[in-house]
Amino acid sequence: MALIDINRKEIFCKIVYYGPARSGKTTNLVYIYNAIDEKKRGKLLTIETKGDNTLFFDLLPLNLGLIKGFDVKLQLYTVPGQEAYANTQKLVIKGVDGLVFVADSLEIRRKKNIESINRLKQNLSFYSLSIEEIPLVFQYNKRDLTKTSIPMLSVENLQTDLNNTLKRPYFETSAIKGWGVFETLKEISKMTVRYALKKYYQ
Repeated sequence: MALIDINRKEIFCKIVYYGPARSGKTTNLVYIYNAIDEKKRGKLLTIETKGDNTLFFDLLPLNLGLIKGFDVKLQLYTVPGQEAYANTQKLVIKGVDGLVFVADSLEIRRKKNIESINRLKQNLSFYSLSIEEIPLVFQYNKRDLTKTSIPMLSVENLQTDLNNTLKRPYFETSAIKGWGVFETLKEISKMTVRYALKKYYQ
């Protein structure tokens, strides 16, 4: 749950990048870390397996400046996408204020996308949270590969599989090139702050 200091006009929020293995979650955080002013970011922590996948999480404390009159400070996390780390996924989700679901646009990853969002729903439910209520933005990653010969899912496919009933904002992105990365972060940050303030004043 977000920490709000009304006197200091500060909000501390936890945003988690969730999705299947190798969809681009860590790549998002690395891009943000490298692109942002060092005065506005903390240290990027990464723990990787031999297979070059994030084992636990990335944590990037980030000061975004003022949103709606509040100084917003974010902690960005990713979860490991592999099914073998289901317990870690659940642990990282604890206390989440907003979510970015990073979907893999490769056609061969379609089933993994669907399995991952179903696990996300289960993990949220464990903490009495609902995917219908929590701030959520979809990121359809690896769109830079659409002009290659690699079979890709269309945005319509991704919307049908993941966002058909939720109807949340989505962005076509290339985390490795930075397309849509900050647009995604900006949108989920605004949604999360609005959500946190609404909950606070209820």
